[in-house]
Formats: sequence, C-alpha cells, structure tokens
Amino acid sequence: MFGQSRSPRLRGALAGTLGVGLVFGLAACGGSDDSDDDSTATSSIDCAQFSSFGDLKGKSVSVYTGIVTPEDKAYKDSYKPFEDCTGVSIKYEGDKAFETQILVRAKAGNPPDLAIVPQPGLLKQLVATGKAVEAPAEVAANVDKFWGKDWKGYATVDGKFYGAPSGASVKSLVWYSPSEFKDKGYQVPTTLDQLKELSDKIAADGGRKPWCAGISSGEATGWPITDWMEDFMLRLSGPETYDKWVNHEIPFNGPESTAALDAVGEYLKNDKYVNGGLGDVKSIATTTFQDAGLPIVDGNTCSLHRQASFYAANFPKDVKVAEDGDVFAFYLPGKDAASKPVLGGGEFNVAFADRPEVKAFQTYLSTDTWANIKAKASQGWVSANKGIDPNNLSNPIDKLAATILKDPNTVFRFDGSDQMPAAVGSNAFWKQATSWVTGQDTRTTVNNIENAWPK
Repeated sequence: MFGQSRSPRLRGALAGTLGVGLVFGLAACGGSDDSDDDSTATSSIDCAQFSSFGDLKGKSVSVYTGIVTPEDKAYKDSYKPFEDCTGVSIKYEGDKAFETQILVRAKAGNPPDLAIVPQPGLLKQLVATGKAVEAPAEVAANVDKFWGKDWKGYATVDGKFYGAPSGASVKSLVWYSPSEFKDKGYQVPTTLDQLKELSDKIAADGGRKPWCAGISSGEATGWPITDWMEDFMLRLSGPETYDKWVNHEIPFNGPESTAALDAVGEYLKNDKYVNGGLGDVKSIATTTFQDAGLPIVDGNTCSLHRQASFYAANFPKDVKVAEDGDVFAFYLPGKDAASKPVLGGGEFNVAFADRPEVKAFQTYLSTDTWANIKAKASQGWVSANKGIDPNNLSNPIDKLAATILKDPNTVFRFDGSDQMPAAVGSNAFWKQATSWVTGQDTRTTVNNIENAWPK
C-alpha cells in the first residue's frame, strides 16, 4: 500500500500537438517577473500550443488534492508557466481529508474543476457519482504517447478514459548499505533465487541479520506486509493472475495467494533472517515502518529492508542516499533476470468540468513538458511519463525509480490493496497480516481475509 498522498499513512509520499509542441527554452510566453526565483516558476513553454482552446485570459481552474504543505509548493510552481501563457489562474486547495471530502463534494454537486486522485478505486467511485468528465482527446493522445497501457487502464472505467497519470512511486525496492556490500563482496541480486542466497550468506556470516522490518502505523498497522505479499504475487504468479486476485476473480485463499504469503514468510517469519537490531519476529508488529530500515546505517545490525522509494526521507539528513553513499536501494528482482514486475502507486488528474480552460490545463498536465518542470521543482517526486529526463530529478533514488519506470521490460501494477474494497484492502488485510506476523498461520490468515470480502 502506501501512496504519496494516502491517509493515514505518510504523505509523500500526449501524441497530442501540445505534447509535441511544448519545449523548454522557448520564450514564447511572457514570464512573470514577480514569481519565485526558482527556474521552475519562470520556465518558458510554447504558448502557441494553447491557441486552439481560445482566449482563456481571466479564467480560473480550481484544483483539489490531498497534497498539502510543504509538497504543494512544487505543484503550484509547476503551474506558473501555464498561467503565464494563458492568463488562467489556478486555485490550489490542499486538504488532508481529501479522500473523504472529494466524494462528499462530488455527490453534493459541488466538485472542483480538477482533482488529483491517488487511487484507481477512488477514481471509479468518483465516476460512479456521475460528476467526473471524460478526458478530452488531447489528453488521451498524450497518455497513449507517454505512458504504458497499464497506466491508462487504471483511469479507464467502462471503456471511457478519465484522467492522465501524475506522480508515481516505486515500491519494489530493497534498501542496503553500498559500503557493506563492497566490504563483504556481496552482489546485488538479479533473481529471487539470488536474493534468497544473499540472505542466507548474510545470515551465515554472522554479526547481523539479513533483514529488518516494521509494520506499526497507527490505525494502518500491517500495511507494509500487504506490499510484500503483492510483490510476491506479481513475481510468483504473474501480472494477469495478480489482476484476477485484486479483482476477486480468484479467491484470496486460493493456492496463488497462499504461496505468495508463504514466500513472504520465508523472510519475515524466519528467526535467522529478522529482525536485526530490533528484536525477534514478533517485534516486526511493534516497530514503526519509519524506524524499521534505520538499523542499516544506525548500528549496522541488519543489511536489507524492503520499502518504497519514499523511504529515503526517513534517513537522517547527514546520511548520504546514493549508489556510493551510506544507503541506497536496488530493484526487488523477479523470478528471472529478464522479467521486471514492478509494484507501485500513483495519482491521476480527474476533471469535473469541460470548460476550455479546464481542458487546456488537463492537456498541459499530460505532457512530458509538465512532468519535467515538476521534476525540477520537487524532491521525492517521480512520474511514469516516458518523456521525463532522469537528469531533471533531484536525487539518486528518484533517478533510480524513474529508470525502473521507463524500462521497456517493466510490467507495472498498481498497489493491490488500494484497489480492493475498503473492508478488505484497508481493514482485514492489514489486521490479518499483523496477526500472521505475530504467530497466526497462513491458512487461517488468507481464509479470514477471503471471508471479509463483501458478498
């Protein structure tokens, strides 16, 4: 689980003519001198590309989102080139209660012009209100050019496409110490078998446990295990079976999901493997997910920690996060080196109005130009947009995530529990996963989650 703007968990956490025509360095729009000094605010784009939407000067577009201070500044800055070009004013509203209130507002007939929606399940609920508006042709064309079919599919309901993807997160990562690997002669694994062999070797070398883990997260305790299980469902059974599992076309207590949870247990319920510097297996349930990976650099009592790209923010500021630094991450490998399943999350720009200024803004947000402007403005933000230049990303983990997302061999799947009904994805799955790691057997766990599925 765990998207960039998902509560209660940590918060971050185009061939249209516009997509082709918007380029950096063109001084076609009169940049505003009174904006912030950062280059994002004054980036120039080809304003002529908005002419087909008519005279938009003096118009406004409201944006509603769960992305709040301080992450909101980079979004606002990335909108300024569009505002300068068109004369449209973007009214940004961040709200920690977004995921509840956006549904309330839509059902009441008072939605924003555009919302940044963090889950496909919520997007479907918004479409069901009848208030969401199908994305314009320019946006659909840009998404066909700059994203994979899987991303477009997450924003498609009953054959209609509703919104371009925005940010993305990569969850299929393992954090490690580059210096330890160099000193001990460890190699970054490229298959699941090699990952198991590496874990065995670290355990045999003594002095530290291979893995450290923590799932405590207040009301959301248990969610990190859902990510583990989803990663192994993807790797052991493949993306098509994963999709069937998420959509309950196969039962949660079937052989596939049982095998996936047992595979996770080979790591998390193995006393020889966990929980370095933190305790025994049961300590996983009481260790916060924020603290869980810190022993890699703080005490050097564990070597590996599976967590998403956002986890870089949890290390102290004096810890260098880089391939040659104190800590970095590698891709959690597939069954073989050729396959590249990736678990992740993301957001989608969904409109509730079809006025020309809204369409123009949606189109801007679906271009590689906006993605690069946003990347320059942000830390800890990545997009699956194929046109993004990794050099515009501010830190090595962002670059790693972007490289993984852009890899033509990558098969991306959205976080499964974020797509399941709330009674399962953010209730039974979390609670039963917690019971499982503290002693409950796999069969009981998957049966209890299956029984929680709405009839």
